[in-house]
Amino acid sequence: MTELGLFRHGQTDWNIDLRLQGTAEVPLNQTGIEQVTRAAKVLAERSWDVILSSPLGRAKQSAEIIQQSLGLPKSKIEPLLLERAFGIGEGMDYKTWQEQFAHLDDIPGAESASSVAERSRKLLEFMEREYQGAKVLAVSHGALIRFVLNQVTDGEIPPKGERLQNASLHLIRHQGSWELEAWAPEPLGQSDPLTED
Repeated sequence: MTELGLFRHGQTDWNIDLRLQGTAEVPLNQTGIEQVTRAAKVLAERSWDVILSSPLGRAKQSAEIIQQSLGLPKSKIEPLLLERAFGIGEGMDYKTWQEQFAHLDDIPGAESASSVAERSRKLLEFMEREYQGAKVLAVSHGALIRFVLNQVTDGEIPPKGERLQNASLHLIRHQGSWELEAWAPEPLGQSDPLTED
């Protein structure tokens, strides 16, 4: 059985301001560092074979905190874990972009929803192929994780309007097909345990 933990990076200042981050480089703030440090203590209760990280700094920094806390080998960068790009919308707060554009797909330069969905499928295929039987912790981003969970649950999880918080963990597994093991929209180590599906 292949197990994949999808961990959202810690908080940034743009997360507080509800700004579209996309592929912009925005570092973790102090709260974000503390969130990931607390989460690492919970992550240590499970065994992991490898940590993969999005190429973006906030994910890499989160992965490094976890890697050092758990004493695992340095994380590997995986481009398929990259956040959805939001084009000229990156840096805009939610109110501003929603006033200017009807949908995220309408923002010039934004990665389309169909493209992110396809990337999510490719990520799952990659995990089946390259990490069969392994326990993989993947440090990524809210939009990408949402698409992966949607892919695995036929759009049921997360529920519409449910925001995946920073430092939250979502578990899926593959044994013949991908299925949801557990998910929790709240920061790991600061709320209720994972919700079993």
